Amino acid sequence: MNAARPQVAAPALLRRMFDAAIASAQPALCVPPHLPASQTLGGGRLVVIGAGKASAAMARAVEEHWPGELSGLVVTRYGYVVPCQRIDIAEASHPVPDAAGLAAAQAILRRVQGLREDDVVLCLISGGGSSLLPLPLPGITLEHKQAVNRALLKSGATISEMNCVRRHLSGIKGGRLAAACHPARVLTLLISDVPGDDPIDIASGPTVADPTTCADALAIVQRYGIELPAPVRDVLHSGRGESVKPGDPRLARAETRMIATPQMALEAAAAVAREAGYAAHILGDAIEGEARDVGKVLAAIALQVAERGQPFAAPCVLLSGGETTVTVRGNGRGGRNVECLLSLAIALGGHPRIHALAGDTDGVDGLEEVAGAIVAPDTLQRAWSQGLKPKERLDDNDGHGLFEAVGASVVTGPTLTNVNDFRAIVVEG
Repeated sequence: MNAARPQVAAPALLRRMFDAAIASAQPALCVPPHLPASQTLGGGRLVVIGAGKASAAMARAVEEHWPGELSGLVVTRYGYVVPCQRIDIAEASHPVPDAAGLAAAQAILRRVQGLREDDVVLCLISGGGSSLLPLPLPGITLEHKQAVNRALLKSGATISEMNCVRRHLSGIKGGRLAAACHPARVLTLLISDVPGDDPIDIASGPTVADPTTCADALAIVQRYGIELPAPVRDVLHSGRGESVKPGDPRLARAETRMIATPQMALEAAAAVAREAGYAAHILGDAIEGEARDVGKVLAAIALQVAERGQPFAAPCVLLSGGETTVTVRGNGRGGRNVECLLSLAIALGGHPRIHALAGDTDGVDGLEEVAGAIVAPDTLQRAWSQGLKPKERLDDNDGHGLFEAVGASVVTGPTLTNVNDFRAIVVEG
């Protein structure tokens, strides 16, 4: 059945949908329904810990809705602090870890030492936690972890592959944090930023059992030709990096709850599209692959809709999420969302009825404090008029540079949440 006649212009609709996706994952909305009942604590304590771009906002939501005593510490990205009264907030670096993150990880482990069986640990985990909890295993330094992290980010490895390596070099990830909380009960609230919403891949799974092995991590390193510092390679070859495995009794009282996901965010955006008179189609919430390749495929689908009326009739909106990767070969300002979008724009060739937005729901695409960008039918023409060559910019991994030059960047500031990449394409009738 066709949608009603659209009432909102495409550029405005794109931004409304992006904002709705971000709003759906705000901790103030999704944390309170999942808090444990205060009477279940008995005489025990509630200890709040956590890491991620949304962790400070999650902590404030806990404070605002928890009637009893509590204490705790969470670590978030620089600039993502939300003031709290009873839960301490630390700041650290993302996506490359720093000494502040190391200190925060050590402090969180100290907070959970000596807990009793009637205590409850509430662990608040969201995207970015892997970089924010960089506690190396003995024999590995922070500098080693930084080098490995930079190499992984440039390699083209998927987020699942990157996190597998990270877990086997960590003293806190891969279930180790939950094991440290034993014998207390552990309830982890997760805001997912990974394709498939697997808890082991959200912040590298500090409170969940890990079925992968050091051998798996080594295979990933070899697959992408990553050079490892000698101490790191030794940890993996020796098996000293093995994580906490399924069935470990220390995790018997650990529970996880998924409270916000990319699919939920896409559904919120779809509702906005339908209210505006557009049919909305979610193509998938876990699309992976090279960003520029994903851009080409999405452009091909949009062109098929615009020119053939297949597989959907226009006017409509095509929505997708997931986490693409970029194999860095150039010297540009990068960002996987703008890389995908620039590739899409080139493939569309300035089609007069297609507009698109791609952005990271945490407000930061790559290393830039820019969420993403919007493509309009005249985007390529505006670039050419300034002497810019879109294909050369794509080859140089410089999506941010091009979109900034043509005034098409999307800047949200810190969103205080993260449910991964958001992509929307409007095909007008």
